[in-house]
Amino acid sequence: MRKIVILMGLLAGAALLTGSPAQAELGCQCVKLGAPWICTGTIDQCLKYGGICLATCAYEPKRMRRADKM
Repeated sequence: MRKIVILMGLLAGAALLTGSPAQAELGCQCVKLGAPWICTGTIDQCLKYGGICLATCAYEPKRMRRADKM
């Protein structure tokens, strides 16, 4: 019984360590009085917005759009 528990623990550890890493970047949940919160990339961006960084959030930078060619 003890061998089975040890084997199950090793298999669970191997399953956790072989997964792919997360691709999300951490940002700052910026809160400004009277406005909805936004997710900024850094604390400095939040201060420029005029808010306070309260917690971390999943930051996704804005992507540039292509101009349509005629």
